[in-house]
Amino acid sequence: MDETRIITTEGLTTCLDPGREWTIISGGWNFLKKQECWEGHEQALITTIRKETKRTEELKEDRYRSPTWAELRALQRINSATRIEEEAAMSAPPFFQSAGRGDLLFWGENEGPMVVIWESLSEQENECWLEESSTMHDWVVWCKSKQGVEEIRSFELSGKEIFFNYGETKSKEEKNKKNGSKKKAHRGQSRAYDTGRGGSKATSKLQ
Repeated sequence: MDETRIITTEGLTTCLDPGREWTIISGGWNFLKKQECWEGHEQALITTIRKETKRTEELKEDRYRSPTWAELRALQRINSATRIEEEAAMSAPPFFQSAGRGDLLFWGENEGPMVVIWESLSEQENECWLEESSTMHDWVVWCKSKQGVEEIRSFELSGKEIFFNYGETKSKEEKNKKNGSKKKAHRGQSRAYDTGRGGSKATSKLQ
């Protein structure tokens, strides 16, 4: 195989291989290629990033909104999570010891308390996680509130709902109050469920 052309300029890293083109933040590229699971497997990483980039574009077309790093840190504090299941290798936050999605490991070890970003997983990945979660005892799921009559997911039965997207709605309500409006911000756009461990403590941290 000919040498892969990878260039970095102005904070962005680009792969120029025909059929494997992508551009990501250079910090993400530098971080991933240093991880043990990718050492000696740079070509596999390049191909994976291409697939992950395409998947991210599809999520954006479906109007998926990624949680902010502030939200992810708050979720991490709930159960001292060391791993995260979320959308893509390039966007996974480096402050988790391990990250992945389904069978794909981005870095680290596939063990420990975890945070799951529900809408970022495929339907098949969601189903697999639900099966595996029956034997797990320390997880937090971040998901959208259901609209209308929808099937109850098993984590909603086995877990404990611990908060809505409080920080965002509180700031909106404070802004309305300053403007003389009594209107309350809409709540319930996002919810978190955990296994029932330390839920009230997490709520107090987030409020």
